[in-house]
Amino acid sequence: MRKTLAINGVECKFKSSAAIPRIYRLKFGRDIFTDMQKIGKQIKVQEKLKEEMKKRCEKEGKEFDESEFESSLPIESLEMFENIAFLMHKHGDPEQPQDIDEWLEQFETFDIYEILPEIMDMWQMENKQMSIPKKKNGK
Repeated sequence: MRKTLAINGVECKFKSSAAIPRIYRLKFGRDIFTDMQKIGKQIKVQEKLKEEMKKRCEKEGKEFDESEFESSLPIESLEMFENIAFLMHKHGDPEQPQDIDEWLEQFETFDIYEILPEIMDMWQMENKQMSIPKKKNGK
């Protein structure tokens, strides 16, 4: 799957394929499936906290200002995300730097995190289950 995302006004080509888990494992010594699952769970926790804060504001008659809600993913998760985004961008545009730190230098601090939902969506679309498990198939 290919997707072009704008980061800080610059169009960046991302690509997800069957090669990504292998490249990730070789480059970072980690399992991308496990890491994406961790990031996904932490995002759900953040979304739940945001909804709770929104309901509390409504209950108290205050206006919920989304800009005041600070999402705080653990540093480890942000680093995993940076690694995944780097690989998917490098996979989609081989002209990107070989070094992740050099790659990150081209973006403003928070701009890269704005694409987190897009990368997660891209990953889920690429890895959605296409077959029906035998247990659910009546066998």
